[in-house]
Amino acid sequence: MKTKRFIPFMLILVLALASVACSINTQNIPKLPRLPELVPALATPTATNPTSTAQSSADSSQPGATGPIATTIPAQPAAPIAGASGDLQADLQQVYQQALPGVVMIRFTSAEGAGEGTGFVIDKEGHIVTNYHVAGDVQSLEVDFADGTKVFGETIGRDLDSDLAVVKVDVPADKLHPLPLGDSDQAPVGTIVVAIGSPYGLGGTMTMGIISAHGRTLDSLRSSGDPTQGTIQFFAAGDLLQTDASINPGNSGGPLLNLQGQVIGVNRAIQTAGMSLSGGAVNTGIGFAISSNIVRRVVPSLIENGTYEYPYLGLSAMSDERMSLTLAKELELPQASGAYIVDVVPGGPAAKAGLVPADSQTGKGGDLIIAIDGKPVITFSDLLSYLILNKNPGDTVTFTVLRSSGEVELDLVVGSRP
Repeated sequence: MKTKRFIPFMLILVLALASVACSINTQNIPKLPRLPELVPALATPTATNPTSTAQSSADSSQPGATGPIATTIPAQPAAPIAGASGDLQADLQQVYQQALPGVVMIRFTSAEGAGEGTGFVIDKEGHIVTNYHVAGDVQSLEVDFADGTKVFGETIGRDLDSDLAVVKVDVPADKLHPLPLGDSDQAPVGTIVVAIGSPYGLGGTMTMGIISAHGRTLDSLRSSGDPTQGTIQFFAAGDLLQTDASINPGNSGGPLLNLQGQVIGVNRAIQTAGMSLSGGAVNTGIGFAISSNIVRRVVPSLIENGTYEYPYLGLSAMSDERMSLTLAKELELPQASGAYIVDVVPGGPAAKAGLVPADSQTGKGGDLIIAIDGKPVITFSDLLSYLILNKNPGDTVTFTVLRSSGEVELDLVVGSRP
């Protein structure tokens, strides 16, 4: 990972994030990159040691979207039968019966072998949402419906940044049972959720948990840099939901639903720790899902253009996990909350706006972003979620920053990820 000489005092977070994309027959379950020591702010991706990162079906050269962003998918009403009885067992049974026809198993072959993942029907035109690391770079795709229908599919849209893909199938309309998208912002911590998918190829499996946190940030699957020089860098993926619903290899791309039967997330990754006696990664019970509000913005563009254009700032900020009172004191910061800028891309949007990075030798002197468009920035994740959910390339945002001379406001014209 990209390191800076001024960070010897920063603790190294050892978290292995295993991709739950697929159940590879060779047992070679792909890993997601580690949580970065420096989380990039929609712009400068974090450098990662290429020998420590394995991706599933990830093409790091995938270009960004070139077409206009399509109209977002509005939050859709839930069927009235689920989530209203006050009987949890009855509600769970209703959600399962209601959602299962719209959940599919995806069998694929790729250069890495054969495997399985999950997806769900999004409309009556035959579009299925799943993860990029399930369907993004494959040689063949088979889509299996719960009623026994099996058809071949074609990937028509790819998004490495949030790890999404859209698969198109040609089946009669009566075989398609779209799942409604809910508003992930209206699923607070503690909301009961269920994951339906195909863990280890066991189709139609449902597990239950709660929303554990909002606004998590992981590395995306899109990178830049020179692998021969050890400078691979990953962009940031934001606005992820954390859940303790059991998610395993094969669940990737499947829906995370509330008790009203609405999709509020797309299952993406699990956190692992160590190895089991059988040689597999140990699931810690912490899972991550792409929020439905990200899906709502991205999927229409994937269907229309095949890609999606993400906003870009051209800066790197210290990760949320690193900032503490002790570190803030060492950096001579007035507070330990906000997004602390450690690097700025020359000629990028942040540089043009006048944002100041930390000194590469001392780590001091960087701007501390405390608000964006008047909305408080407590952590970098706050900034990332706001930007992804509300801004497009070409928009202007106003940063409120703290620097040695005091509080200043700077306007920045958002760019497109290179």
